[in-house]
Amino acid sequence: MFAWDDLKFLSAFAREGSLAAAARALGVEHATVARRIAALEATLAMKLVDRRGRVYELTEDGSKVSEFAQQMEAASFALQRFAGGEQSRVEGEVVISAPPAHLGSLVAPRLGALRRQHPALQVRLVGAKSTASLARKETDIAVTFSRPQEANVVAKRLGQLDFWLYASADYLQSHRFEQFEFIGYDHGMDSWPQQQWLLGQLQGRPLVLTSNDLRIQAAAAVGDAGVVLLPDFLGREYGLVRVDDQGPAVDIPIWIAYHADLRGTARIRVVLDFLIDCLSHARQV
Repeated sequence: MFAWDDLKFLSAFAREGSLAAAARALGVEHATVARRIAALEATLAMKLVDRRGRVYELTEDGSKVSEFAQQMEAASFALQRFAGGEQSRVEGEVVISAPPAHLGSLVAPRLGALRRQHPALQVRLVGAKSTASLARKETDIAVTFSRPQEANVVAKRLGQLDFWLYASADYLQSHRFEQFEFIGYDHGMDSWPQQQWLLGQLQGRPLVLTSNDLRIQAAAAVGDAGVVLLPDFLGREYGLVRVDDQGPAVDIPIWIAYHADLRGTARIRVVLDFLIDCLSHARQV
């Protein structure tokens, strides 16, 4: 009989594509991943990976076994969600993943009121630039700019988030349009629609300041560093002035999602209502 836990290591390797990435996902050394896969091979008497130098690749048998492993992993997570869903009281932990600026500006300031109403509730906020996995229990509720594509996920579009160009009043008084210098994301986010729009406005000029955090970008604009593209709620929070009031530069849909297995869980329903109320301050329906 093989060790069930060894399947987790094969599943992570198949999902992540390398020993190093699987090790990071599991929080272990890459040698541990290699050792546990080798143990599974010995128990099953199957060759699951081809080892060619430093490169590991799944064999045909390895691909099939990894499919079984992923099915068992999904069943394990479903059991956990089912067990948690049996609680009718609003208690226990709820993990929320969302862009950091949303958590900092729209969610965190209102958590005190939620905790006073439900003192047995524990909330964990995860600032995420990409969508955390609902199926693998990386999060319970995800707020994201794109609809999650995982199976068995309930997703609701809340509206759209409008992005405008902002700058400080002093900067706008001292710079003509053709002199504008721009603040934006770093290269890791060039594929984001708001960054693509901004790059199209540069006309050959470089971004003078980049950050992967919108709140840092906003703070830089407050310090007269340049013009920044921000969601309207963040521009207002930092007291910045819209460069052009003719209309938003970019509008991006806002989605909120959770796994279908959590549909009947009291704490999830409460937190969903709370988040929808929080996000109503940011959305433009």
